[in-house]
Amino acid sequence: MHPTVCLGFPGAVAVTRLMQSYRDVPMSLADACLVRLAELHPGMSVFTLDSDFLIYRQHGRQAIPLILRPRKT
Repeated sequence: MHPTVCLGFPGAVAVTRLMQSYRDVPMSLADACLVRLAELHPGMSVFTLDSDFLIYRQHGRQAIPLILRPRKT
């Protein structure tokens, strides 16, 4: 699904920029949407099993608060 369909034009632009910024990771549409939601809702945490979220930043520089599963030892 194209980002414009699920987010409207302003959200689609922001999500597209995120995906372009992290194209070397690469960032999926779903990941970009979660990062964008984190930007729009300060103080909220993202629950994920995806370690790429340790790389992603909201607003380009701030770590995203995460709820991660415990690492196996």
